[in-house]
Amino acid sequence: MTDSEFKEIQVTPKREVTTASEQMRPGLVFTPSVDIFETDHEITLLADLPGVTTKSLTIDLRENTLTLTGEVEPFEEASEEDIMIEYEIGKYYRQFTLSSVIDQSKIDAKLADGVLRLSLPKIEAATPRKIEVKAL
Repeated sequence: MTDSEFKEIQVTPKREVTTASEQMRPGLVFTPSVDIFETDHEITLLADLPGVTTKSLTIDLRENTLTLTGEVEPFEEASEEDIMIEYEIGKYYRQFTLSSVIDQSKIDAKLADGVLRLSLPKIEAATPRKIEVKAL
């Protein structure tokens, strides 16, 4: 394996949301990292939301804008005293504008092990297809 093929695991720090608008509630708001994949039939979005549960996750779709909002609650018990905290808690927030090729009525969401998987199926008209040629 060459040096370029071998990489150490790098910890990516959480990125705080930078926006011109002001927050209505105090606390940190982070931008979740995402990976987006596309096939002929759908677009898949994977979002890293460590510590977010299904109860604290909201996926909202309005006027072609998909909004992800999640919140991480403190892990320590009330009787415990913090000695060192490296894992910052707060909220996650990210928005995406959907194109007209997405069938918004069939969007599917699954959350497992801190990773949200959104399946965004394409409308039938946007799906590539092969046209059969018939002999006359």
